[in-house]
Amino acid sequence: MTREEKSLVIENLTAQLTENNIIYVTDLTGLNAEETTNLRRACFKANIKLAVVKNSLLAKAMEASDKEFGDLPSVLKGNSTLMFSEVGNAPAKLIKEFRKKSDKLVLKGAFIEEAIFIGANQLEALSSIKSKEEVIGDIIGLLQSPAKNVISALKSGGGKLAGIIKTLSEK
Repeated sequence: MTREEKSLVIENLTAQLTENNIIYVTDLTGLNAEETTNLRRACFKANIKLAVVKNSLLAKAMEASDKEFGDLPSVLKGNSTLMFSEVGNAPAKLIKEFRKKSDKLVLKGAFIEEAIFIGANQLEALSSIKSKEEVIGDIIGLLQSPAKNVISALKSGGGKLAGIIKTLSEK
Protein backbone atom coordinates (compact mmCIF):
# COMPACT_ATOMS: atom_id res chain seq x y z
CA MET A 1 0.00 0.00 0.00
CA THR A 2 1.46 3.35 -1.02
CA ARG A 3 1.64 6.41 1.18
CA GLU A 4 -1.14 8.09 -0.78
CA GLU A 5 -3.41 5.06 -0.36
CA LYS A 6 -2.68 4.96 3.36
CA SER A 7 -3.43 8.65 3.78
CA LEU A 8 -6.69 8.19 1.87
CA VAL A 9 -7.69 5.27 4.11
CA ILE A 10 -6.84 7.33 7.22
CA GLU A 11 -8.96 10.23 5.92
CA ASN A 12 -11.90 7.91 5.29
CA LEU A 13 -11.56 6.29 8.71
CA THR A 14 -11.31 9.70 10.39
CA ALA A 15 -14.49 10.80 8.61
CA GLN A 16 -16.31 7.64 9.74
CA LEU A 17 -15.11 8.08 13.33
CA THR A 18 -16.27 11.71 13.30
CA GLU A 19 -19.69 10.89 11.82
CA ASN A 20 -20.52 8.03 14.20
CA ASN A 21 -21.07 8.27 17.95
CA ILE A 22 -21.36 4.50 18.42
CA ILE A 23 -18.22 2.55 17.53
CA TYR A 24 -17.39 -1.01 18.55
CA VAL A 25 -13.97 -2.60 18.05
CA THR A 26 -14.13 -6.40 17.76
CA ASP A 27 -11.88 -9.32 16.87
CA LEU A 28 -13.08 -11.85 14.27
CA THR A 29 -10.03 -14.14 14.53
CA GLY A 30 -10.94 -17.76 13.99
CA LEU A 31 -14.23 -17.24 12.15
CA ASN A 32 -14.54 -19.36 9.03
CA ALA A 33 -16.05 -18.06 5.79
CA GLU A 34 -19.57 -19.24 6.62
CA GLU A 35 -19.54 -17.65 10.10
CA THR A 36 -18.14 -14.41 8.68
CA THR A 37 -20.87 -14.32 6.05
CA ASN A 38 -23.52 -14.95 8.71
CA LEU A 39 -22.09 -12.13 10.81
CA ARG A 40 -22.11 -9.73 7.87
CA ARG A 41 -25.73 -10.64 7.10
CA ALA A 42 -26.74 -10.14 10.72
CA CYS A 43 -25.00 -6.75 10.74
CA PHE A 44 -26.77 -5.73 7.53
CA LYS A 45 -30.18 -6.73 8.97
CA ALA A 46 -29.47 -4.80 12.19
CA ASN A 47 -28.31 -1.70 10.24
CA ILE A 48 -24.75 -2.02 11.54
CA LYS A 49 -21.80 -1.16 9.32
CA LEU A 50 -18.92 -3.64 9.57
CA ALA A 51 -15.40 -2.72 8.45
CA VAL A 52 -12.11 -4.61 8.78
CA VAL A 53 -9.25 -2.18 9.43
CA LYS A 54 -5.52 -2.13 9.98
CA ASN A 55 -4.64 -1.26 13.57
CA SER A 56 -1.94 1.26 12.69
CA LEU A 57 -4.23 3.14 10.29
CA LEU A 58 -7.10 3.11 12.80
CA ALA A 59 -4.81 4.45 15.53
CA LYS A 60 -3.72 7.31 13.27
CA ALA A 61 -7.36 8.03 12.36
CA MET A 62 -8.26 8.13 16.07
CA GLU A 63 -5.46 10.62 16.67
CA ALA A 64 -6.61 12.76 13.74
CA SER A 65 -10.24 12.69 14.89
CA ASP A 66 -11.59 15.47 17.11
CA LYS A 67 -13.07 12.90 19.52
CA GLU A 68 -11.33 11.76 22.67
CA PHE A 69 -10.94 7.96 22.50
CA GLY A 70 -9.05 7.62 25.79
CA ASP A 71 -7.63 4.10 26.24
CA LEU A 72 -9.43 2.65 23.21
CA PRO A 73 -6.28 2.69 21.00
CA SER A 74 -4.65 0.35 23.54
CA VAL A 75 -6.93 -2.52 22.40
CA LEU A 76 -5.70 -2.29 18.81
CA LYS A 77 -3.69 -5.51 18.76
CA GLY A 78 -4.28 -8.50 16.51
CA ASN A 79 -7.17 -8.36 14.05
CA SER A 80 -9.59 -5.46 14.44
CA THR A 81 -13.02 -4.91 12.98
CA LEU A 82 -15.14 -1.80 13.45
CA MET A 83 -18.90 -1.80 13.93
CA PHE A 84 -20.78 1.47 13.43
CA SER A 85 -24.40 1.80 14.54
CA GLU A 86 -27.13 4.34 15.21
CA VAL A 87 -28.37 2.43 18.29
CA GLY A 88 -25.99 2.12 21.24
CA ASN A 89 -26.83 -1.44 22.25
CA ALA A 90 -27.45 -2.99 18.80
CA PRO A 91 -23.87 -4.21 18.18
CA ALA A 92 -23.60 -5.56 21.73
CA LYS A 93 -26.85 -7.50 21.34
CA LEU A 94 -25.67 -8.81 17.97
CA ILE A 95 -22.33 -9.92 19.43
CA LYS A 96 -24.05 -11.54 22.39
CA GLU A 97 -26.46 -13.42 20.09
CA PHE A 98 -23.63 -14.44 17.74
CA ARG A 99 -21.54 -15.74 20.66
CA LYS A 100 -24.27 -18.27 21.45
CA LYS A 101 -23.26 -20.09 18.24
CA SER A 102 -19.55 -19.26 18.14
CA ASP A 103 -17.36 -17.84 20.91
CA LYS A 104 -14.79 -16.59 18.41
CA LEU A 105 -16.25 -13.09 18.06
CA VAL A 106 -14.64 -11.00 20.81
CA LEU A 107 -15.43 -7.44 21.90
CA LYS A 108 -12.24 -5.45 22.35
CA GLY A 109 -13.78 -2.10 23.22
CA ALA A 110 -16.47 0.43 22.42
CA PHE A 111 -16.96 4.18 22.14
CA ILE A 112 -20.57 5.20 22.84
CA GLU A 113 -21.49 8.88 23.05
CA GLU A 114 -18.20 9.93 24.69
CA ALA A 115 -18.13 6.85 27.03
CA ILE A 116 -15.37 4.28 26.57
CA PHE A 117 -15.74 0.59 27.38
CA ILE A 118 -12.68 -1.69 27.30
CA GLY A 119 -12.74 -5.49 27.29
CA ALA A 120 -15.07 -8.37 26.54
CA ASN A 121 -16.38 -8.30 30.13
CA GLN A 122 -18.27 -5.07 29.24
CA LEU A 123 -20.55 -6.90 26.77
CA GLU A 124 -23.34 -7.47 29.30
CA ALA A 125 -23.36 -3.81 30.37
CA LEU A 126 -23.34 -2.63 26.76
CA SER A 127 -26.22 -4.89 25.75
CA SER A 128 -28.37 -3.56 28.61
CA ILE A 129 -27.95 0.09 27.57
CA LYS A 130 -31.30 1.49 26.53
CA SER A 131 -31.74 3.09 23.14
CA LYS A 132 -32.95 6.66 22.76
CA GLU A 133 -36.44 5.47 21.80
CA GLU A 134 -36.66 3.17 24.86
CA VAL A 135 -35.66 5.99 27.21
CA ILE A 136 -38.22 8.35 25.65
CA GLY A 137 -40.90 5.65 26.02
CA ASP A 138 -40.01 5.18 29.70
CA ILE A 139 -40.19 8.94 30.32
CA ILE A 140 -43.57 9.23 28.59
CA GLY A 141 -44.88 6.30 30.62
CA LEU A 142 -43.69 7.93 33.84
CA LEU A 143 -45.28 11.25 32.89
CA GLN A 144 -48.61 9.62 31.99
CA SER A 145 -48.84 7.55 35.16
CA PRO A 146 -49.94 10.32 37.61
CA ALA A 147 -52.53 11.64 35.16
CA LYS A 148 -53.98 8.14 34.69
CA ASN A 149 -54.19 7.67 38.45
CA VAL A 150 -56.08 10.95 38.89
CA ILE A 151 -58.51 10.14 36.07
CA SER A 152 -59.19 6.63 37.37
CA ALA A 153 -59.74 7.98 40.90
CA LEU A 154 -62.22 10.56 39.59
CA LYS A 155 -64.07 7.95 37.54
CA SER A 156 -64.32 5.48 40.41
CA GLY A 157 -65.44 8.18 42.83
CA GLY A 158 -68.06 9.42 40.40
CA GLY A 159 -69.39 5.90 39.91
CA LYS A 160 -69.74 5.37 43.67
CA LEU A 161 -71.49 8.72 44.09
CA ALA A 162 -73.89 7.98 41.24
CA GLY A 163 -74.62 4.56 42.75
CA ILE A 164 -75.37 6.08 46.18
CA ILE A 165 -77.66 8.74 44.68
CA LYS A 166 -79.49 6.12 42.62
CA THR A 167 -79.98 3.89 45.67
CA LEU A 168 -81.29 6.82 47.73
CA SER A 169 -83.69 7.90 44.99
CA GLU A 170 -85.12 4.38 44.74
CA LYS A 171 -85.82 4.29 48.47
